[in-house]
Amino acid sequence: MFLHGLLGAGANWRSIAKAFEADFHVLVFDQRGHGRSFHPEDGYARRNYAVDIQKILDDLGWSEIALVGHSLGGRNALEFASLFSQRVKALVIEDIGPQVSELSVNRTDQLIRLVPTPFASRTAAREFFENEYPGRIAFHPQPDVISRFFLSNITEKPDGTHDWRFDPRVVLASVTQGGGDDLWHSFTALKMPTLVVRGENSKDLSAEVFERMMAVRPNTKGVEIPDAGHWVHFDQPDAFVQVLKEFFHSLLGTNL
Repeated sequence: MFLHGLLGAGANWRSIAKAFEADFHVLVFDQRGHGRSFHPEDGYARRNYAVDIQKILDDLGWSEIALVGHSLGGRNALEFASLFSQRVKALVIEDIGPQVSELSVNRTDQLIRLVPTPFASRTAAREFFENEYPGRIAFHPQPDVISRFFLSNITEKPDGTHDWRFDPRVVLASVTQGGGDDLWHSFTALKMPTLVVRGENSKDLSAEVFERMMAVRPNTKGVEIPDAGHWVHFDQPDAFVQVLKEFFHSLLGTNL
């Protein structure tokens, strides 16, 4: 099971998931408040996301999984692994740490507010994200990546305009309610094999926090992928897939 990050959708994993379809049953989906899933007014605490995963697994009849989560999805994966440890055979956390920084919350808010939605057409949206938005967010370490990612999350609405695929009102709720008490205790208490993947140039998972994660839980495997930022699986997909395949092979004996 792959869990997308904040502002994302299950489709963000499309190319990565294909690399595992020959050897695993693979599930990607839009988490609550994102994509085509329901957008409730509240219920964006980590536990809400974790219970959603539990219900999906129960409906599918899957007793245990290998769980991969990026960013917000990584924290939700950690929460699920903490609450339902017997159902997680292996855990992969991509470029996120156990704590939420105020800087990250403020930056997410700013990135969204600088987009003048809705757009009159898909062409108008594309022109904005390709020509104007990168300059507006020059403060971000990867403005071009963010611009392409945001454009992929613009969709046509019933009235013909083009707006966010996600609900901006609930995005910050996912960040703030997903924060609060940090997850260091939950992380150190994990029993299943765990892999933490960091992008070498990431600002969301600092090198210091990454190293601390290895120190407080020495049986955690940590891999830093060169020339990658926060979206490791987007920046370096081949390297990301190879790291996951090696990890799963070492645990499951699957000939990948």
